[in-house]
Amino acid sequence: MSIRFRLIIMNFLQFFIWACWLITIGSYWFNNKHWSGAEFGAIFSTMGIASLFMPTLTGIIADKWVSAEKLYGILHLLGAAALVYIPEVNNPGDFFWAILLVVIFYMPTIALANSIAYTILNNKQNDIVNDFPPIRVWGTVGFVVALWVISLTGNETSHNQFYIAAAAAVVLGIYSFTLPNCPPLARESDKKTFAETLGLNAFFLFKDVKIAMFFIFSMFLGASLQLTNAYGDTFLHDFAGVTEYKDAIAVKYPAIIMSISQISETLFILAIPFFLKRFGIKQVMLFSMFAWVLRFGLLAYGNPGNGLWMIILSCIVYGMAFDFFNISGSLFIETYTSPKIRASAQGLFMMMVNGFGAISGSLISGFIIQQYFTLPDGTKKWPGIWLTFAIYSLIVALLFAILFKHKHEKNAADVKINH
Repeated sequence: MSIRFRLIIMNFLQFFIWACWLITIGSYWFNNKHWSGAEFGAIFSTMGIASLFMPTLTGIIADKWVSAEKLYGILHLLGAAALVYIPEVNNPGDFFWAILLVVIFYMPTIALANSIAYTILNNKQNDIVNDFPPIRVWGTVGFVVALWVISLTGNETSHNQFYIAAAAAVVLGIYSFTLPNCPPLARESDKKTFAETLGLNAFFLFKDVKIAMFFIFSMFLGASLQLTNAYGDTFLHDFAGVTEYKDAIAVKYPAIIMSISQISETLFILAIPFFLKRFGIKQVMLFSMFAWVLRFGLLAYGNPGNGLWMIILSCIVYGMAFDFFNISGSLFIETYTSPKIRASAQGLFMMMVNGFGAISGSLISGFIIQQYFTLPDGTKKWPGIWLTFAIYSLIVALLFAILFKHKHEKNAADVKINH
């Protein structure tokens, strides 16, 4: 079995696990447990909380003490145990802590999966800019397959979604121990400062103005990602209360419609090598930012009837919006940093996007929506909400164009710099 195929299996299962419950957990909450919506918003904050410290912490461990693939396997096995426990929870307060435990184990595995792939591909003398995206695209395929499996088997409101995710996590946890060894590269014999001894080398990246600026704008884009994750499905569900649209396909099967976004990802991931080498990271990130503007703008004017094409087009645009900053950003961090801090640097990227970005996006948007776009009866003024998000994304794009300084050599990948 080729190493590329083995990494494809890893990426497929990595995102299959997440998609089994991420999109449908709301249906489980309201239809299976019959709890109120007052506490549900806190569930999505758990991913941001876990991403504040776990990816960086596990990255430090992988860079200094434990082989990345072994740590990766242990986390997935612990995550499987936490997933099996979820159906046993019988009150919303405990449910928050149970989900937090699940994501504490899961969120760092996203960065570790990238780190493992980069290490193995580099050891095999592969060009990661060309060879990683065709492997990573199978993670998105796994996400789509999981959505369809859970939906078509009628498990959107069932606890079986957690058992299916747990089974996949056990398989991936065991499988990861068979992957090529990815040992820590930091040598204990090297003379170290106190910070280096603690494994905090990657934080020195913030001393580099370019990389600090990159991390800051990654946080802003992480907020955009949280906006679409938190409100996209709710937006479609709200049309069920409109007589004209209640029987529309997009209202009956919102998860299927939203999966178009992941299908679009598969195409844009494969386009990343061309765009990165042709335009460089700054232009690619700008493409992503303007794609967010377009996505939110289309949702502002779309509807499940004659405006369905706008919703579908917004899902297609999502592929560029997500991939061109998430996957390209990860590749940029890999090519810009030393292999000795590979896992830590990827963990920092995750912390900024899914930690600070997700939490700030969730808290600020929640306040703005409640204060300015929610009527006394609870009805949301969705066009105003999406246009506000579009304006936010436009401002971020313009600031990035002005503040992020990066010179790219045409038709060449970014040159690795050893810090």
